[in-house]
Amino acid sequence: MSSATRKSDTAGGSSIAIIGPDEARRNTIVRALLESQGAVHDAEVSAAKLTVQEFYSYPFELDESPKMLEHGFDAVLVDLDSDPQYALQVVQKLASRSAATVMVYSAEADRDQVIRAMRAGAREFLNLPLGPGDMDSALERIPVREVAMQPSAPATTGLFVFLGAKGGCGVTTVAAGFAVALAQDSGQTTLLIDLGAPLGDAAIQLGMLCDYSIANALQNTTRLDESFLRSLLARHESGLSLLAAPGDFPCTGASLQAVDKLLAVSRQAFQNVVVDIGSRIDLIDSALFQEAANLYLVTEVGLSELRNANRMLTQLFSSRWQRPQVVLNRYTSRALGFDDENVAKALTRTPQWKIPDEDGNNVRNRHTLAELSLEDSAASRAIRQMARAACGLATLPEKKKSFGLFGQGKNIQSRSSTRTTNAEDFAHLSLRIRA
Repeated sequence: MSSATRKSDTAGGSSIAIIGPDEARRNTIVRALLESQGAVHDAEVSAAKLTVQEFYSYPFELDESPKMLEHGFDAVLVDLDSDPQYALQVVQKLASRSAATVMVYSAEADRDQVIRAMRAGAREFLNLPLGPGDMDSALERIPVREVAMQPSAPATTGLFVFLGAKGGCGVTTVAAGFAVALAQDSGQTTLLIDLGAPLGDAAIQLGMLCDYSIANALQNTTRLDESFLRSLLARHESGLSLLAAPGDFPCTGASLQAVDKLLAVSRQAFQNVVVDIGSRIDLIDSALFQEAANLYLVTEVGLSELRNANRMLTQLFSSRWQRPQVVLNRYTSRALGFDDENVAKALTRTPQWKIPDEDGNNVRNRHTLAELSLEDSAASRAIRQMARAACGLATLPEKKKSFGLFGQGKNIQSRSSTRTTNAEDFAHLSLRIRA
């Protein structure tokens, strides 16, 4: 967030923030706010009814957005027109992390833009130029904030969707570990839905046996409500609830309407819903992608994996308001013939998360993920950091010295080292991706 701000500080009343790079539009909103509340833009005046603080730019990183909430604003107004796609992400991040009312303002008010803003979490859409009474009406709908009732820990209700760039990237391992950490650290009710097709393995990863599956829910949508949903769930020792994938091939595929209803019922019943969809891009038009609070694209550092991830980022999400967080799974900097800069170029963006490979085959064969989630390993810590960031908790301090699963200082050969990728291969990666 830009440190350049202008503040009209008054005693008592409402506190409102404005985020907008365009000075003319920002000044229009400031004037409307001050006129509607009888305030003046003067820090010496204490009789005014509100505090207005301006931020002259969008946050440089999305994770910086919630920092402004420490000021305890009653409402935040965001300019959509300077960078509509990024502005909607800022709205989404702010709306998911605070009780503040998030509003947007824009000179363009086409139907699609209004819908996207509402889905991102905006409560009001102010169309410029403002008409008489527009700002007054918007401010009247800001709920009164009960300061004494504010919880000490962040409260958030979230939908977290995990998509794999390719089968075998470990999306289920990451999603299940994320869900366990979210249930443990947030203290909120959390549900993991395994939508991997045709046979998901979240139950196996968690070391669980389940009597019912997602097929029971999707094939009985007429009776699907919170009570019926809860009867289908299995409970993990961490407190996480699981709606498992079927153990047999399903007879028929589920419709998008059935998936949407399952999602709606789940979000009513649980504070956090984590969905593992494997590599199912056929669900792109479902509510999973239209309403997802956080979308994670899981990939590995390999030619085919990065190629698939590049196509998803540039073709599936280029015209959508979501910007998935990229997760590099089983990551190692050893024995690779290319560096992080080249990976970022291949993906068209810098990955937000890296889950280290601590190898790999022996560990995954000997332990369930439920056991590994209790280990103090670099991989489990990285997944836990993702979960804590998603629910607004402070980042855990990194350890100064790493301890392996099988003893201190033991060199374990990564399975990535068996690949034949080298610097020359990667020099042509961008050409192969575009092929």
